Amino acid sequence: MAEGEFALATQSLELALTTQAEWIGDHDLYAMLADAAALQRDEMALRRYAPLLEELALRYGHLLYQAIAHRAWGVAHRLAGETTAAESRLQQALNIFHSLGTRWQLGRTHFAWGELAAAQGDIVAAHDHFTQAQNAFAAMQAAPDLARTHKALAELA
Repeated sequence: MAEGEFALATQSLELALTTQAEWIGDHDLYAMLADAAALQRDEMALRRYAPLLEELALRYGHLLYQAIAHRAWGVAHRLAGETTAAESRLQQALNIFHSLGTRWQLGRTHFAWGELAAAQGDIVAAHDHFTQAQNAFAAMQAAPDLARTHKALAELA
């Protein structure tokens, strides 16, 4: 998704928060907003939506959304230079996604961890996480994510 598309999607999702609908809950919207913020690397939006998502995901016992919240927090912590907190949140996300068997979510989380490792200058760990992301995306034929991961691996060299 291009930057302008993210902005339009975010605006639409935020507008949806102001309307009542039986078919979608705020937790669904916060999950999408937190994911969009993570993909945009928007720390302010992450710090706005991750706690709201996490609160509702915990209230409803929604494991998938709890893991998405952990990943969103992990990205926010990485952007703030809070390495230990980022690693902790990403590991929690990986644990849940692994237990749920969600390959795409696992791939996205390994990609986020690859970015964290690369930012720390740990090329070996970055390569490992990007490769795990690549494998998950390739198995699903998730072309945009696979292309982004190929690019990240190429930039490590």
